[in-house]
Amino acid sequence: MAKKHRGNNSKKKLNLTENNMEFISTKKAPEPAGHYSQAIVHNDLVFVSGQLPVNPESGERVVTSIEEQTRQVLNNLQAILEAAGSSLDRVLKVTVYISDISLWGRLNAVYCEFFKDHRPARAVVPTKELHYGFQVEMEAIATR
Repeated sequence: MAKKHRGNNSKKKLNLTENNMEFISTKKAPEPAGHYSQAIVHNDLVFVSGQLPVNPESGERVVTSIEEQTRQVLNNLQAILEAAGSSLDRVLKVTVYISDISLWGRLNAVYCEFFKDHRPARAVVPTKELHYGFQVEMEAIATR
């Protein structure tokens, strides 16, 4: 298995397997809490795992307002994309899981701050509840 580094974060490691998949890992986003990678790159597509509002530096769960949770989720998503050699303006699709659809307008306002004029495809999935009482989780697919 060959190892190589990509992006600005010298602490991350990218591993290539015989299947031409890069496993992305960065300290600028929360470490996976289970058997999964922060992201995988295959054929220049970046598949980012669902991100919860967890502060990567402290490991603390952000369980404040929907706006703060959304900011943390998008900061985590952005850090992983950058570690993979991508960025928010290269996102093709986002799946948003939200625990209360009545919070959608507030979440969407923060989402627009991050994505600006870029409008990736998006699915919104209302859920009854998310892990640890979080109100939002997002996953994304992007290009490099």
